[in-house]
Amino acid sequence: MSYTKKRWLILTASCFINLCIGSLYAWSVLAGPMAEYLGGLKGVTLTAKDLAIVFTLANSVGPITMIAGGKINDTLGPKIVVLLGGMMFGGGMFLSGFADSVGFLIVTYSLLLGLGLGMVYGATISTCIKFFPDKRGLVGGLTTSTFGISSVIIPPIAAMIISATGPTTAFKVIGAAFIVIIGISSLFIEKCPADFVPEGFIPPAAVSGGKKKEDKDWKAMLATPEFYVMITMLTCGAFAALMFIPMISPIAQNMIGISPTAATAAVSTLALFNVFGRVFAGSISDRIGRINTLAAACVFSVVGLVLLFMAKEGDIALFYVGISIIGICFGAFMGVFPGFTADQFGPRYNSVNYGIMFIGFALAGYAGPSILNHIYGGSGSYNKAFLIAMVFSAAGLLLTFLYRMLKKRQ
Repeated sequence: MSYTKKRWLILTASCFINLCIGSLYAWSVLAGPMAEYLGGLKGVTLTAKDLAIVFTLANSVGPITMIAGGKINDTLGPKIVVLLGGMMFGGGMFLSGFADSVGFLIVTYSLLLGLGLGMVYGATISTCIKFFPDKRGLVGGLTTSTFGISSVIIPPIAAMIISATGPTTAFKVIGAAFIVIIGISSLFIEKCPADFVPEGFIPPAAVSGGKKKEDKDWKAMLATPEFYVMITMLTCGAFAALMFIPMISPIAQNMIGISPTAATAAVSTLALFNVFGRVFAGSISDRIGRINTLAAACVFSVVGLVLLFMAKEGDIALFYVGISIIGICFGAFMGVFPGFTADQFGPRYNSVNYGIMFIGFALAGYAGPSILNHIYGGSGSYNKAFLIAMVFSAAGLLLTFLYRMLKKRQ
């Protein structure tokens, strides 16, 4: 089978793998029952907020192994990276079922699972981007969207297991299943041959008669001003959604007055529009350009945040429209940036380059929830958090113009 055909099998396997590791965002369902379980063991009262550090760290350490795994990916190939990372991710989930303290969860869920996620996520996305130079935006959207849709599929499954057997069994069952699924799927992952060109695709440089763009390694990338504009842009673009994603259920309850059961619909709504944004924006960016797509996402993000700022108790429709827009805009950044990085610095070293770029996402993932908790804890209101997020989104828009200026000078 030619690589032009085989690449679709590799893409499919990568999507299954990303569907598994996207279960990181099932934490919102697992946190409450696990806090109650651990509190019972210690004879104290614990809430999901007391376990927030577990998710925050898990969401922040990924770039470490995205970069290290990217180097292995470029030399030994993605199969071994995905297999090793998958065992770490599934193993971390499984071992979390034996936790007897928050510290235990930090080791198993935050570190082992979080570091495994970084290896797998970086390898699957960079590999698919290399195999699809003709559809980088679409493929970036598809591979990241399956990661995102996991937050819709896995939480109900986890909730059913928890209701039947408890949170510790849920960790063990889900972890064991993911070890098997990722292990089998990794067998279909292959390294993209150097200078691979799909049948029937003519690179833009060849069409225009121009010189082929030089691939930049991480050192050369860090020497360019474009990198610093792009990584800051990613931080600003992801900030608003990452501020609210871990806390969307409590926000719906405290700000709008929705019941805890009904608030789960807010989690699913944000996740579904996040997935839609990744595929739609990724595909659109192949037509109108990456930077134009990201600029539009920043503008609409401000609109969504304004709607959330205006929403008061009982404004259910306004709240849902706001989080839907935020979900689409967040998805746009996550779907477009893998291809955007490859476009700017070349596909050859994209495994490491995108891992370094992803530090921007990790910064937003750490700062966003921390700022939100601090503001709400001090004032009992989310409004200042919405204003801060608007500033970040507006800064992201300004950075798109700065990026255009740098490109124009070249």
